[in-house]
Amino acid sequence: MNRLITSVIFGLVSINAVVQAVPSRPRLVVGIVVDQLRTDYLTYLKDILGEKGFRRLMENGAFLHDVDFRQSVKDMAAATAVSYTGAWPSSSGVAGSTRFDSSLRRSVPTLHDTKNLGNYTSDSYSPEMLRLSTISDEIAIDGIGLGAIYSISTDPQQAVIMAGHAGKGALWIDDNTGKWASSTYYPDFPAASRINQYSPLSSKIDTIVWKPSRKLEEYPGLPPQKKYYPFRYSFRNSGTDSYRRFKQSAPANREITDMALEYLRSLNLGNRGEAIDMLNIGYTAAPFKDAKDGDYRIELEDTYLQLDSQLGRLLDEIDRRVGLDKTLIYLTSTGYYDDSVADDPKYRIPGGDFSLRRALSLLNSYFSAKYGNAEYVETIHDGQVYLNHKTIENKGLSAETLRSEGREFILKMSGVAEVFTLSDLLESNSESALSLRLGIDPKTSGDIFILHNPGWTINDDLAYPPTSHPVRYGRTLAPAFLMGPEVEATEIFTPVDATTLAPTVTSILHIRSPNGANQRPLTLK
Repeated sequence: MNRLITSVIFGLVSINAVVQAVPSRPRLVVGIVVDQLRTDYLTYLKDILGEKGFRRLMENGAFLHDVDFRQSVKDMAAATAVSYTGAWPSSSGVAGSTRFDSSLRRSVPTLHDTKNLGNYTSDSYSPEMLRLSTISDEIAIDGIGLGAIYSISTDPQQAVIMAGHAGKGALWIDDNTGKWASSTYYPDFPAASRINQYSPLSSKIDTIVWKPSRKLEEYPGLPPQKKYYPFRYSFRNSGTDSYRRFKQSAPANREITDMALEYLRSLNLGNRGEAIDMLNIGYTAAPFKDAKDGDYRIELEDTYLQLDSQLGRLLDEIDRRVGLDKTLIYLTSTGYYDDSVADDPKYRIPGGDFSLRRALSLLNSYFSAKYGNAEYVETIHDGQVYLNHKTIENKGLSAETLRSEGREFILKMSGVAEVFTLSDLLESNSESALSLRLGIDPKTSGDIFILHNPGWTINDDLAYPPTSHPVRYGRTLAPAFLMGPEVEATEIFTPVDATTLAPTVTSILHIRSPNGANQRPLTLK
C-alpha cells in the first residue's frame, strides 16, 4: 500500500515536472522599430546609458550587432516592411515611402488609399499595397482575432505597416495639426480621441524645448567649440512645420512613449486572456537635419540618451503590469543611415548638382529628335526614369529599345555612376544590380534606374517644393535585440540577414512565419 501511494505521488510529481517544463508563450509582444539606430553609437555611449533601457536589452537578451539590409532599403517605410514581413521590397510591395502613380502622374505615399478615410487627418492610408502578411497578422490569426494588436508611431505608413492587415488600430501624429490620427481601415481608435480633445500636442508644442539633457562635458568625442555652446530648439512660431520638426527630434520619443504607456494601462495589454497581444512602437534615432550649424553630433548623442530613458520607462511599465518574463521584446533598426549634408566648398570634395528637371528635358529632347516630337518620358522619381508607355505604343516603338537607348544617353551625363534598365536588374547578378532588384517593386517601378556619384547633390526640381539630397554611400552597422522567454543572453557579431528577423520572432512564439518569409529563423536558446 505504501509502495502504491509512493508510486502515485511520484507519478504526480513527474507529471507536474513535465507541465512545468513546457514553456508558456509570451502574453505580450512589443515590437519596436527605431529609425536609423546605429550599433556603433550604442556601444560608444554604453558607459553613460542607464541600467533599464538599452543596457537591459544588451545584458538580458540577444544583441545582434550587424543586421544586414543589403542596401536595398533606403527609408523607414521599406525597412519596417522588411522587418515585419521577412521579405525584401521586391516581394512586399513597399519599396519606399513614395511611389509614382502613372494614373495621377505624380508621386504619392506608397500606402495611400482613397477608399479609406482618415481619423483626425485629411490623409488616407491602408495596408492594401502591402502584399504580404506581417508578424502582427500572424499573431492575430493565431489568436483567432482575439489578440489586441496596435501600433504607435510619428509616421503614418510605419504605423500601418506595423499594425498590418489584421491589427485593431494604427496611430500616428498628423503633420498639419499635431493630433493623433488614424485610418478608418482600422476598427479601434482608443484613447486618442480623448487626448486630442483634452491634451493635444498643439496645446503644448509652444512650451516644448529640446536642450542637452546632461552637462556638455559628459558627451564624449565633442570638438572644443561644441562644449561651450549648448543647443536649444523650440517648436513654436513655425506654422505647420512645427510638427514636422518636432517629429524628427528627441522629444518626439517621449510623446510616443506616453501614448504607449496609455495603451498598456487603458487596454490592459498582456492581461486579457490566452491570446497574445501586440504593441508596436516607432521611435527615431535619426540625425536632426535642422541642426543650426550642420554638425548634429551632440544632438544625435542626446537623442540616444533620451531614447534610452524612454525605453527604460517603457520596459519598467511592462515589467510592472505584465512581467518582462511574460513579454517578448523585439527591437530593430531600419538599417539605413541618412547623414547626407552638402560638404562646405572650402573642403574641395569633388561633386556637382544634378537637376532632375534638366535630365528629364534632355532625355525627352533626345527621343524627340530621333522619333518625332512627343513626351517619351513621364518623370524621374527616386532615381527611376518612367517612360510614357502610351506614347511609345502609339508610335509603334519598342519599350525595351527606348530603355536601352535611354540608359546609354543618361550614362554620359555628369554625376551618373551606373545606369540599369529593368531587364538589366532582372537578369544581372552583379552586386549593385542585385541590391537594386531587391529594393524595387517591379509592378510599380520605373524603366531605367540611375546610381549617382558620391559627392553630387540631386536636386528634385520636379517636386513642389523642390528638394535636394547629397549622395553618400557610407554604411553603418544596424542592431537588433530580442529579449523574452526562450531567448538566452548572447551577442551575435556575424552579419544577420534582415529577412531572418520576422521568422525568428514567430519561431519564439511558436506560430507560423509571415507568408513571404523564406529564411530560417535564428537559434537563440
